[in-house]
Amino acid sequence: MAEASAVEMLISEHQIILVAIASGAVFMGANTYIGNAPNFMVKSIAEENGIPMPSFFGYIVRYTLLILLPVWAAVTVVFYLL
Repeated sequence: MAEASAVEMLISEHQIILVAIASGAVFMGANTYIGNAPNFMVKSIAEENGIPMPSFFGYIVRYTLLILLPVWAAVTVVFYLL
């Protein structure tokens, strides 16, 4: 299937998938080192200047579980359940 016709089909027939992709990108895409290349740059600059930064798994344990998951739950409630 050509890309143009695939995009048209996604828009016309599978709108919920498009909403899910867009929402994930907007609400959570930039919240991890993996999700956003500038985050890697900020991490590198901070480490060069002697500021300790967590590793990927350290980030997951310290910030994702304690901060990002509750934020994600709140965003889900506010934007999709209310």
